[in-house]
Amino acid sequence: MYTDEMFRRRFRMRRPLFLRIVNALTEWDPYFTDRIDATNRQGLTPLQKCTAAIRMLAYGTSADQLDEVLMMAASTTLECLDKFAQGVIEKFGGEYLRPPRCDEVEHLLQVGESRGFPGMLGSIDCMHWPWEKCPTAWRGQFTRGDHGVPTMILEAVASQDLRIWHAYFGTAGSNNDINVLNKSHLFIQELKGEAPRVQFTVNGRQYNKGYYLADGIYPEWAVFVKTIALPQTEKHKLFAQHQEGARKDVERAFGVLQARFNIVRRPARFWKRASVNKVMEACVILHNMIVEDEGEMINIPLDLNDNPGTSFALPPEVNCGPNICFADVLQRNSAIRARPTHKQLKEDLVEHIWRTMRDE
Repeated sequence: MYTDEMFRRRFRMRRPLFLRIVNALTEWDPYFTDRIDATNRQGLTPLQKCTAAIRMLAYGTSADQLDEVLMMAASTTLECLDKFAQGVIEKFGGEYLRPPRCDEVEHLLQVGESRGFPGMLGSIDCMHWPWEKCPTAWRGQFTRGDHGVPTMILEAVASQDLRIWHAYFGTAGSNNDINVLNKSHLFIQELKGEAPRVQFTVNGRQYNKGYYLADGIYPEWAVFVKTIALPQTEKHKLFAQHQEGARKDVERAFGVLQARFNIVRRPARFWKRASVNKVMEACVILHNMIVEDEGEMINIPLDLNDNPGTSFALPPEVNCGPNICFADVLQRNSAIRARPTHKQLKEDLVEHIWRTMRDE
């Protein structure tokens, strides 16, 4: 019925990827199989059900707008959306919503080093999704003054190819980025010693933890590099320009996520909090699947480092297991939150970017 271009525009993904999802959901639950209904007639096909769910995600339409084309009642369409989101999470969440492996960390480090930030793993920020049907009793904890409406917060870490490597959603909208960070699981693997280790050298000094580019609200931890507010010297102005430009990766990822799935751009019209969580998580997983399927991997640009290859990803510190020494966890937590390391790293990056750009 559709050409490849028309299919891509309407379904937000290419036809082979959509059929892959349909086949996976067919194996996951009998709900997405051809069945005979109670009146002994042929029921809705898996393509009809998945198409209804994708159309609601892509266009943000109400359930009763699809009945004329897909011959489905509004209640059935909502049920399809809920089942579809749950199936995408269970079938693909383990692969497309996980921390990066050692080889992927190596690639992220190479990209960050080529942009003048050795040791960078991506950029971090939060996005609010308005919740139109928030219960009246909960509005006080989900409403923040600068938004005026109940919202739920998505914390994400994105790389330059727009892949979202970390997503934590569901925190009440009255919180700010720091409160969300304290609740999220971003550093759980690192605290356990199960995350790939990072070693990099900048300005002649070695560091043993990767970092994320962040805006001004985030704390001065060793794992965050923030811009310089109101820079005065040329060095600081150049660093702020590079940091703010690279940090926009996560903002671009939010924009693409909302453009692909218009349901995230509009206020959520679900009554249940769990349904809002499932839809957002499914949209992030589908976004990452599209990024991988369409090969939106970036080519590493011209390296700004005078000593390329100074960033390395190493295997995890300990093997995964139930026996974790609490003293080691406290030590790793102190290293993550080390303010002196944050200040020293920022000074070294300022000198590094200034030197490399001046030499060019």
